[in-house]
Formats: sequence, C-alpha cells, structure tokens
Amino acid sequence: MSDQNENREETVPSEQEAMKDSHNDPGTRSDEVLSAQSAQDAPAEVDGQDSAGEVAVESVEDELFELRKRVGELSEENSTLKDQYLRKSADFENFRKRMHREKEESVTFANRQLLLDIVPIIDDFERAIKSAEDSQDFTAFHDGIVLIEHQFTGMLERKWGLKRFESVGEEFDPSKHEAVTTEEVPAQETSVVLEDYQKGYLLHEKILRSAKVKVSVSSASNNR
Repeated sequence: MSDQNENREETVPSEQEAMKDSHNDPGTRSDEVLSAQSAQDAPAEVDGQDSAGEVAVESVEDELFELRKRVGELSEENSTLKDQYLRKSADFENFRKRMHREKEESVTFANRQLLLDIVPIIDDFERAIKSAEDSQDFTAFHDGIVLIEHQFTGMLERKWGLKRFESVGEEFDPSKHEAVTTEEVPAQETSVVLEDYQKGYLLHEKILRSAKVKVSVSSASNNR
C-alpha cells in the first residue's frame, strides 16, 4: 500500500508545478497576450466606427444643403422664365392684333392712291359739262371729252400699269380676244380681227380683260 501511494505521488503533479508549466508553455502565453491585445483594441474599433458614422452624416448633410440650394436656384430661374414667357405672350398678342388691324385698314384703303388719281379726272369732267351747258358748243365739248379721256388713260398706264391694246387687223388670239361675231372673208386662211366692240386691257403686260371682237373666217373652213 505504501507502494501505491508513492506511484500516485509520482503521477499527479503538484499544483505549483502545473502553474509553473503553464507559465513556461509558449502556446499558452501567446493566447493570453492575444486576449489582452484584443481587450485593448476593442475600444479603438468602436471609436473608429463612431468617427466613420459622423463623417457619413456630415456628408449627407452637405449633400442635402447643396440640393436645397440647387432647388432654390431652379425655382428662381423658373419664376424668371415664367415672367419672361408671360411678357412675350402679351407682346405677341398685341402684335397679332396690330397686324390684323393694319391688314383690315390696308384692304379698306388699298385703292386710296388710285382714287386720289381719279378725283382730278372727275373734276375735269365736271368743268367740261359746265362749260358745255354755258356755251352749248358741241364741238368744244367733244374735244374736251377726248382730251380728258387721253389724260385719264395716260395716267392709268403711267402710274398703274394699265394699258389699252388695239385689236383691229391683228390675227385672232383666243388668249386676248373674245370672238363675239364672225364674218366670212373669201381667200383668207387665218382669222383676223375685223372690228373691236370692246377694248381689251393689259395690267403690267398681263391680260386684265379680253377684247370683244368680230373675227373673219375663210370660206374654205365653212365648207368643210
């Protein structure tokens, strides 16, 4: 029995030796060091997270400030553009009304200058009629009417481009002449204007009114 106690004492190390061994074991000491460092580093990580959060909040606040500033600028710009649009719209409406009014006036008074040119001719007719009533001279009256007619047609051609053309003796032209009657002429191949019933007029070298005329026709064309 004393031998068993001696073996037991040899196999079970003392508490002091176990503690000594744990201090001498490099692995155990390394774990303790890491645990201590982790305990020291933990507050530092928390402080870092708090700093990052503050930076993020400040960045969001700056961005919000810039956005509010931009919204204010856009609102002011929109107000300015709206005011300009209303002014332009009012100006355009006034311009449209003015143009419409001027157009109506131009249509109403389009012949104003022509009428001013005709009025003196009317005065000449009145003087000629009064002179004929006083003198009872038909020849003088006739000559006065012819003179007035020449003055009238000359003024229209000179100032307004209205020209009277002669047709008698010319070859019949459907674009210028309107055949009212015909007369058979022997041995004549082409149709010719024989008589001018109503004068034709050109306005700036374009037909304003066709002349009403009598036209010759050949006997051969009638026999066909």
